Amino acid sequence: MPMLELNPINWIPGQESVQCQETPSLLKRAGTDKLREVFLKYASLQKDGEHYMTSEDFVRKFLGLFVESSFNDESVRLLAGIADTSKDGLISFSEFQAFEGLLCAPDALYRTAFQLFDRQGNGTVSYADFADVVQKTELHSKIPFSLDGTFIKRYFGDKKQRLINYAEFTQLLHDFHEEHAMEAFRSKDPAGTGFISPLDFQDIIVKVKRHLLTPDVKDNLLAVTEGHRVSFPYFIAFTSLLNNMELIKQIYLYATKGSRTEMVTKDELLYAAQTMSQITPLEIDILFQLTGAVNQPGRIDYSDLSNIGPEHYTKHITHRLAEIKAVDSPNDRSALIQVLEATYRFTLASFAGATGATVVYPIDLVKTRMQNQRTGSMIGEIAYRNSWDCFKKVIRHEGILGLYRGLLPQLMGVAPEKAIKLTVNDFVRDNLSDKRGNIPVWGEVVAGACGGAAQVIFTNPLEIVKIRLQVAGEIAGGSKISALSVVRELGFLGLYKGARACLLRDVNFSAIYFPTYAHTKAALADKDGYNHPLSLLAAGAIAGVPAASLVTPADVIKTRLQVAARTGQTTYTGVWDATKKIMAEEGPRAFWKGTAARVCRSSPQFGVTLVTYELLQRLFYVDFGGNQPKGSQGTKPGLPIDSTLGGEQPKPDHIGGYHAAVPLLTGIESKFGLYLPRFGRGVGASAPAGTATGS
Repeated sequence: MPMLELNPINWIPGQESVQCQETPSLLKRAGTDKLREVFLKYASLQKDGEHYMTSEDFVRKFLGLFVESSFNDESVRLLAGIADTSKDGLISFSEFQAFEGLLCAPDALYRTAFQLFDRQGNGTVSYADFADVVQKTELHSKIPFSLDGTFIKRYFGDKKQRLINYAEFTQLLHDFHEEHAMEAFRSKDPAGTGFISPLDFQDIIVKVKRHLLTPDVKDNLLAVTEGHRVSFPYFIAFTSLLNNMELIKQIYLYATKGSRTEMVTKDELLYAAQTMSQITPLEIDILFQLTGAVNQPGRIDYSDLSNIGPEHYTKHITHRLAEIKAVDSPNDRSALIQVLEATYRFTLASFAGATGATVVYPIDLVKTRMQNQRTGSMIGEIAYRNSWDCFKKVIRHEGILGLYRGLLPQLMGVAPEKAIKLTVNDFVRDNLSDKRGNIPVWGEVVAGACGGAAQVIFTNPLEIVKIRLQVAGEIAGGSKISALSVVRELGFLGLYKGARACLLRDVNFSAIYFPTYAHTKAALADKDGYNHPLSLLAAGAIAGVPAASLVTPADVIKTRLQVAARTGQTTYTGVWDATKKIMAEEGPRAFWKGTAARVCRSSPQFGVTLVTYELLQRLFYVDFGGNQPKGSQGTKPGLPIDSTLGGEQPKPDHIGGYHAAVPLLTGIESKFGLYLPRFGRGVGASAPAGTATGS
């Protein structure tokens, strides 16, 4: 009876565009017309009435890779062959569109690598295909891999005639680098002692695991050996640790219950690692050796793991309208750079504050009128039963524009108000944070309080003018007043009436708000620590609920002090006087008037303000060498360490799936270590990919 052969289903080229539409993806497919427009922009060859891209058109001009004049044209043809499924050396629009669909697939990295090795375009990889590509990589030129060994024969058969389909290829690619590392160890240990020298260890790791090395790890390879010979078990554990850094991060998060700042000991991490058999105690020992060489020994946090694990090729893709690197390293931060950083933050916070204020201004007007309504005064019937009643009556008697009374002075003042609050909070946080960027809770409270205190300079004049304009509409037939007339009436000192109550409100609000926002934002981040804009909005809104509600009594007192009392209404001389009179005349419930409206106003306002502020920092990115907003680090699809592709940031023409083209092609390097030569090999017109010969 013949033996049953388990053979995974073959993947057929050309089906990727259909599969992309059926599979959930982070990327949205580009429209055919827009994609054709981009294709025609770069297609330099016309044949039989059809337009085609050459290898250089696709790789160098469109993708922006291998941009140097002395580029390696054979490497360019290999990369172009990924999209050129017909293997005729030219890329048609249908092939261009099919590759865009492939880039949307959830396993796009492996599919892209498969098409790199599928040299004949028939949906399989032969031994000749595999050997041809491997022999062209930089790693093979430095540490040759035995293409006649037992590893290769297990996959391609003793006679090397077996064809590998897509599913089998993914396992081959995964196992290949581990086998290459072991073969390199054996070559450095010809006597079979099971040991290699520290220098040989460094040489192998730098060459074979180059794609997994961060600068911190690369600089400390000799330090972790402590001058001793490296055993084979230590070597395997070290390479396994490099391969499993993402898993190590998950173990850390499991041990800290999701915190990225909590310090953990070796014993605590070992205990958490017991649930995951892939991680051994020896790997944990090596991890703490590495972190001890890079930083202080004994305890680690998430930032230590990030310094050891390389930037992952898959990143949340955020377009950047500008990207500037103001300093080469944090050590270059001069006083001028810090001033420029504060100016940058102040400017972005101004726009963010104005956006947030405009969105919620009608709610703010209702809140003010509800708080100014006095139930114990000699003025007769109350005007509004509740916030909704107030909202309806404003529209009925004053029109839609009545909801925006006082908006102009609000916008003129809210820009510097929110800007100084956010800038001072960020400045104090930076100075109270340790070198890892972590800050204790008391530091967050102090930073928030400082921001709240600083903003009162702008807040008080703004508030008193805004409030008097907002309540002006309550007086039927009353003369119209303007912001300028209010300023003239009050004078400079009058603009700071109620400043103590304003200080009492804003200091406490910010001291509650900013720590709550930071921790809520961290809790809503994904497993990679990245915050989607919706999570930023939710964190800002959630943090506003306790902050706005708990300081409502101070806000009520401030409002009563700043509103001009009409005939028959109680007047107040100060914070304590207002507190006593409100309590005596209206009871304790009066201090919580407008709480709902205040929460409904402050919560979404700060949510919109903070999400706008952080997104502006992502869009207009400037690296001043200081701390970046947490949760935004995952937005840059950067090249892997020592990348040979020489690429630029993705271009505006990289639409749809092509948003991920550069990160995925560099991912072939950073995940599989398949570095293609960048220079050398003469430059000339692109020839068909199928004509590329030996290395």
